[in-house]
Amino acid sequence: MPQEVIPMTFLSVNCYLVKTVDGGYVLVDTGISWKRRSIEKALAGAGCEPGNLRLVIITHGDVDHAGNCAYLRDKYGAKVALHRSEADAVRSGDMMASRATRPGKVASLLLRLFGLGTSDRFEPDIYLEDGHDLSAYGFDAQVLHLPGHSRGSIGILSGDGDLFCGDLLTNTDRPVLNSLIDDPVAANASLRRLQGLHITRVYPGHGKPFPLELLDATVRTGPP
Repeated sequence: MPQEVIPMTFLSVNCYLVKTVDGGYVLVDTGISWKRRSIEKALAGAGCEPGNLRLVIITHGDVDHAGNCAYLRDKYGAKVALHRSEADAVRSGDMMASRATRPGKVASLLLRLFGLGTSDRFEPDIYLEDGHDLSAYGFDAQVLHLPGHSRGSIGILSGDGDLFCGDLLTNTDRPVLNSLIDDPVAANASLRRLQGLHITRVYPGHGKPFPLELLDATVRTGPP
């Protein structure tokens, strides 16, 4: 039985539930806490219950991707994994903790209002590094460190060529480099790396999945 990808979208944020070859589940990103009940309903509908959710992977520490980690870990008993460079963001609730760029006054206020609340902050169980093999969780996939959107942004590349890219790329209108980039040089290096890999389908954090070749004509619109 091949791995099955079950996309779930809540307030324009994508989470991906992967049913592994041995019948367990791995969740990539968790959405925002405001949609917690919807996420629980979607997980239950897919057959994911406490005890069979093996791992929760966070592509980066922003509130719309990590908002339900602490809750789901407590309810489902799953380990939560992310890159070490994102740990300060989920501990403190400050989404800028994993970025070099500091926001202006208005953005700072919004981040304080909409960052991870005290009860949603957490300490990661597992730190993922580039090349990390996920087969121990029944998931035929490896971790790719893809900085650019944030320092510790990661992607997950399955053996079938499915790439869960977090917020490096988006497809809300067409497949492009995310306009919210902290480090343009790192982002474009991440893009070049992807172009050298066997990737059949990209699952972005925002927007619809797409074949990687559709990105080719748009890469140059990103930062130099």
